[in-house]
Amino acid sequence: MLEQLDLDSVETYIDEKVEDKATSLKMTRHQKRKIDETHVKSIEGLMSGLCLSSLILIQWRLILMKRWRTSLEEVSYTWSFQATSLKMTRHQKRKIDETHVKGHEELDAASLREHEEITKVKNIATIELGRYEIETWYFSPFPPEYNDSLKLYFCEFCLNFLKSKEQLQRHTKKCDLKHPPGDEIYRSGTLSMFEVDGKKNKVYGQNLCYLAKLFLDHKTLYYDVDLFLFYILCECDDRGCHMVGYFSKEKHSEESYNLACILTLPPYQRKGYGKFLIAFSYELSKKEGKVGTPEKPLSDLGLLSYRGYWTRVLLDILKKHKSNISIKELSDMTAIKADDILSTLQTLDLIQYRKGQHVICADPKVLDRHLKAAGRGGLEVNVSKLIWTPYKEQG
Repeated sequence: MLEQLDLDSVETYIDEKVEDKATSLKMTRHQKRKIDETHVKSIEGLMSGLCLSSLILIQWRLILMKRWRTSLEEVSYTWSFQATSLKMTRHQKRKIDETHVKGHEELDAASLREHEEITKVKNIATIELGRYEIETWYFSPFPPEYNDSLKLYFCEFCLNFLKSKEQLQRHTKKCDLKHPPGDEIYRSGTLSMFEVDGKKNKVYGQNLCYLAKLFLDHKTLYYDVDLFLFYILCECDDRGCHMVGYFSKEKHSEESYNLACILTLPPYQRKGYGKFLIAFSYELSKKEGKVGTPEKPLSDLGLLSYRGYWTRVLLDILKKHKSNISIKELSDMTAIKADDILSTLQTLDLIQYRKGQHVICADPKVLDRHLKAAGRGGLEVNVSKLIWTPYKEQG
């Protein structure tokens, strides 16, 4: 941006003011001599023929450019804080950047790169959650008072986080929760699902976002959790219901999103829980009588997980109906959005465009080959165990 400044206009302005420079700049003879001595050695070969006024002119152009550079750096942060009134620490800037992540489109390229570089560094190395000590993966903007903590201790039921084991032990004696707050909407064997309203349980929702950000690279941290419902998957035993993962969804989505964020905690990964959470989100869509789709854009890993789910569900139906079914019928049966069905079948080369419409065509052997490649379906949702009323119908 500095290269675009009209320096000629600055020179003209200073030329007009150079005659009364001693008054306007309020410089003593000693101050001028100090500036001269500082800069004259580096430019004496070029400036030997210049008069004192020209020398002062160039020196002040350099000073002004330095001031402009500083001002521009401050302006790049004005969208998140007032630089002149706040002395922000590096960790505080990280927190503000995360909470205003939707404003990234207002940042120039340099500021965005700086934000990305800052948040690449983990601030919390490990956490303790229940009987597990878990190494974190990414930065999460915890409040400033936790900036000096490399390890945090989470209550596994209310998700409050503390700095020491002793603090956690004192908290545990007072915390009377043995499961996530909210309504239990599913119980099958040792698996349970709780629906938590972000508006009714704001602190829990915010703590969950802090926790999830430690393991999700591009997750936006929402402090305003009122607009979201959180579905917490738990393993249950005689000590309580222990969170293994969750997904969230907007209460009202104009884009038909049935899932905003999904996470299986590291100790419980590769056990089919992620696939279970995806399947559960579609069972809720069926209960609502709507088609659903995950919030876009999907990460590469997210797309891979969803493509596997879509492939298994769609091809199982195609095998039963021997491909004699339309895209709309598939969508009505599965609650999968038509665009997702179309893209999945196109990827598998199972659809053709004939006479102005899409026609599904697949040999049973081809379907079997694709199903094998898609892998296991994970844990199944026992729909008979789901007792749930869609949010729009709640009084």
